[in-house]
Amino acid sequence: MTNDEPAAPDEPTTPSVGQAVPPARAGMPRAAVLVIVPAALAICAVLLRELAWLFGPVTLALVIVILVHPIHSWLIRIGVPKAVALAGLMIAIFGLVLGLIAIIVLSLARLATILPSYIPAASQRLQGIIDLLRRLGVGSEQVREIIGSLDVTTAARFITSHLPTLISQGATAVLLCSLLLFLAMESAGIADRMKPILATRPRAGLALLDAVRKTRRFLAVTGFFAVVVGTLDVVLLWVIGVPLAPLWGLLAAACNFIPYVGFIIGVIPPALLALLGGGWDQMVFVIIAYIVLNSIFTTLVPAKVVGNAVGVAVPVTFVAVVFWAWVLGPLGSILAIPLTLFVKSALIDSDPRAAWLSGFFDAPEGRLAKRRRSQDAAAARQHSGADVVPPANGTNEVAAESE
Repeated sequence: MTNDEPAAPDEPTTPSVGQAVPPARAGMPRAAVLVIVPAALAICAVLLRELAWLFGPVTLALVIVILVHPIHSWLIRIGVPKAVALAGLMIAIFGLVLGLIAIIVLSLARLATILPSYIPAASQRLQGIIDLLRRLGVGSEQVREIIGSLDVTTAARFITSHLPTLISQGATAVLLCSLLLFLAMESAGIADRMKPILATRPRAGLALLDAVRKTRRFLAVTGFFAVVVGTLDVVLLWVIGVPLAPLWGLLAAACNFIPYVGFIIGVIPPALLALLGGGWDQMVFVIIAYIVLNSIFTTLVPAKVVGNAVGVAVPVTFVAVVFWAWVLGPLGSILAIPLTLFVKSALIDSDPRAAWLSGFFDAPEGRLAKRRRSQDAAAARQHSGADVVPPANGTNEVAAESE
């Protein structure tokens, strides 16, 4: 190479003697980041688990308010006074909660009214159990002792042992109602509260709005599958002849929003009526059919559909359900997706330096996801005057300087 020829562009250049060396990039060493950040996240998870009695109801109340808040916005747009719109929002929130409770209470009440007509069948089933025990070698005295042990004293002892749990659940219900009341009042001014956030930290504000929209989308998808499960349960119970099939289908749809315990509440009345009306075979068939339908339409299929709807990969949804169920208990399983969306918006979507992590969380983008991303960008543009550009990972970004 001669002196007149320029240096190859791919050859590294080293500073000559006396030339200023560019300063090293300031920041924490990579090894320290890899140790400190996971440790901090683990500490936060343990702390949230210890405060599950508070964090769970707060999150549930927030999700309910997010679901119903568009009613308040719609009332304001059509010119309803703010006080009336706030009252309508509170009525919708508590109507949703009380409606769920009313469905469960009505179902149990109807079960109590219809059971007396099955007393002869119940006596026949009980006699069948006694005959089975005798064939297995259990004597008559032992059978009488087993039946006699099921007295009022045993039931009272059971209720007394579970009384602290009932009191705790009652206190949680009171806390939830209080949180719903205060969050509903505060949500009336959320638009004014978002303006300074969007003006000073537009990327963080848009990420938060994106999480809110995806939470509503998740609840809509969950509600759709609840209706599907309830309808299939009605058809199943009607075909095999279980009475009050529409009521039990409505109960199954409502209990779909209650994790773990909801399935048990929904299956007990039809399974019991199937036992009294058709025998053990019919009861086992109802239970197995409920398990299969709920596994398919509330676990397997929704995991894929919900992941595409909210832009979260399917493995992330499964891991999120397990993780948040460990942190918050049964309530965490139904709040897993909203909580994951808000954590992602706070730690990843709002920070350009963490954008590379979206590749591990986001679902593969298809035609439907692209259309939803453009809709989200249009909605975000209405909340701020900035020029919003929807990136490939589904998070709305601001084209101008945002931070």
